[in-house]
Amino acid sequence: MADEQSESRKAFHELLDLFRALDQQYLGPDWLISSPSDVGEGVRAVMHLLQGGLVSYFDDDSDHPIFRRIVSSTRKFTGDNADTLYYDAPVSPERVYRIRGNTAGACYVSLTVEAGARDGRFGSRTAGAINDTEFTVTADGTFEIVVGGPERSKDWLALPPDAARITTRHYYEEERARAADTTPCVPLSIEVVGETLPAPESYTDASVAAGIRRVINFVETRTLGMGRPGTREQPAFVSKVPNQFVPPVKPGDFALAAVDAAYSMAMVVLGPEEALVIRGRWPKCRFANLSLWNRHMQTFDYAHRRVSLNRKQTVLEKDGSFRMVIAHRDPGLPNWLDTEGRGFVMAFWRFMLPDGEIVTPMAEVLPFSEILKR
Repeated sequence: MADEQSESRKAFHELLDLFRALDQQYLGPDWLISSPSDVGEGVRAVMHLLQGGLVSYFDDDSDHPIFRRIVSSTRKFTGDNADTLYYDAPVSPERVYRIRGNTAGACYVSLTVEAGARDGRFGSRTAGAINDTEFTVTADGTFEIVVGGPERSKDWLALPPDAARITTRHYYEEERARAADTTPCVPLSIEVVGETLPAPESYTDASVAAGIRRVINFVETRTLGMGRPGTREQPAFVSKVPNQFVPPVKPGDFALAAVDAAYSMAMVVLGPEEALVIRGRWPKCRFANLSLWNRHMQTFDYAHRRVSLNRKQTVLEKDGSFRMVIAHRDPGLPNWLDTEGRGFVMAFWRFMLPDGEIVTPMAEVLPFSEILKR
């Protein structure tokens, strides 16, 4: 058949081939996937990545960009956050853009330039950022930033030659997880300035093929492209010892990271009758929380369970410190974080624009029956 030679059909077959490879490798023993529950969790992660690639990259056009929400309560990957709304849009270093938006009640807002992320690939580095302490915000929360082109004295971000996307972050500290909101109101727009571009061409066989290949790149670079567990070089904020946090550090230009944050992450490994008790103090900063992820860097079900804690949600001790409990079931104490019955959890701290020392949270594994006695 003539259509067997079409580029879109070839690309579609390449997508099917990727999923076969994911089935044989990413969802197998090489990636420490063995039990049916492991497989189910891995398949779900892959389906969320497919959804993310389709939403953000299939119809990708840096000449006519729009902001799309990256993750949600039903689309999770690369370390999403229950308290944050993330958006991104494609950009080209050959263009100049005007971004208009509103802080929309967030306690922290930023725009970040992602480099090396062209055609759906995982970014290679963070190439620049600006937060709401550095750009002009009016009394009603509106702002306007120019991205690319000649340097400006304020409200401007440069686009280096490898710039590919703009990511926005809106952080909230509220009682309910903001990311669980299915219809968040964050006004954002982006437009090319300085030139009039024609309307985008109608889709063609070649453009559909290109869109499918962007989706392939998106999924592949976030799965097989990450390397097998145990072979990846981990950043300094990742603890090598289970159930023990390292001092929080800033990530530098680590791809997809927030340059204004300090991070600390540890694996939590618990038996059926064990819990992890964490003690610490919130530092002075613009935003802080602790999130629970699975091995695929997906948050647990924050829409229906308490699987993360920000400062507003945390009940403090009389001396201003906190005690949190990561456990499989409710201990009847404040600040319980629900493992959803999982014996392996990733616990991730975020501290945005920290001011002064961040006291490293201290953790101890205890028998569940002993928690009330401590």
